[in-house]
Amino acid sequence: MNSQDIEQLVRPNIRALCPYSTARDEYQGTLGIFLDANESPYPTGYNRYPDPHQKALKAKIAAIKGIPAESLFLGNGSDEAIDLVFRIFCTPGVDNAVAIEPSYGMYNVAADINDVEMRRIPLGPDFSLPAEALLAASDTHTRLLFLCSPNNPSGNAFPTGELVSLIRRFPGIVVLDEAYADFSGQGSLRTRLPEFPNLVIFQTLSKAYGLAGLRLGMAFASPYIIRLMSMVKYPYNINQSTQELVLKALDRPIDGQVAEIVGQRTRVAAALPAFGFVRRVWPSDANFLLVQVDDADALYAHLLADGIIVRNRSRVSGCAGCLRITIGLTSENDRLLQSLQAYEKGDIHR
Repeated sequence: MNSQDIEQLVRPNIRALCPYSTARDEYQGTLGIFLDANESPYPTGYNRYPDPHQKALKAKIAAIKGIPAESLFLGNGSDEAIDLVFRIFCTPGVDNAVAIEPSYGMYNVAADINDVEMRRIPLGPDFSLPAEALLAASDTHTRLLFLCSPNNPSGNAFPTGELVSLIRRFPGIVVLDEAYADFSGQGSLRTRLPEFPNLVIFQTLSKAYGLAGLRLGMAFASPYIIRLMSMVKYPYNINQSTQELVLKALDRPIDGQVAEIVGQRTRVAAALPAFGFVRRVWPSDANFLLVQVDDADALYAHLLADGIIVRNRSRVSGCAGCLRITIGLTSENDRLLQSLQAYEKGDIHR
């Protein structure tokens, strides 16, 4: 698929869109008396609008990620980027998207909000990638394919070869959500973007970087797709404090914390099968474990009463009887295992 093919996938009104031009777009200097944006002249530290293009922050992230800044979009969490790809490529009530199931729930919510049919294809045995079924579900009105790898809530990363084959064969835009890639030994397809004009990769600062409260998501794609996302987004989508705080936070290395979480993931995954009520612990490439138990509702209630909050995924398709457990600090994981011991002994909180 070449760039001309990608252009034909874009909604005609988006291709013709004249984006909003901010006051800061018309002036590129750094000094001066700013009487152009109807801001307050009284300095509060935040009386001026933030950089709508996040140039300093993009330059730093691009250097860390090893990609050109022109291939980077910053959003108010990855959820903004999810919504944008629907708005750019899908005509409401006409086009459709395809996604794996179970997976991150916001793909379906964004599809519903944008009046786009979402065709959900169940994962194969052991949560394997159903490549042929995904392709078979596509038609001439299919614009998007959503893949999450490592997947949420199953935790597994799909083999790189299978992902690459599907990207090459899919006749639309492939959205590959790599929110948990920092915890996986498989790595990212980010550096291979030049090979795939139809690929959009999502990553986040909420997981490995520990910045969930700042709500900064990243999208990596061809410069053409990034320009489209920048045209359609709201002008000042990343506030000034977030830009400043993330710039500082990126100076802090995360390798040690990621290694500790991966080590604790291994430890907890090895300890869980010893409990008689645990049926299965799924292998994980993420910072969580999907655990199938005898009575997910009862165990969830016990943990909650013991002050431990996990995610009950037992009503999600393909996850019957499953709890999703995030890997915490060593002390938090100790408390989890102690509570599970109490549950097994019959000291059940109600």
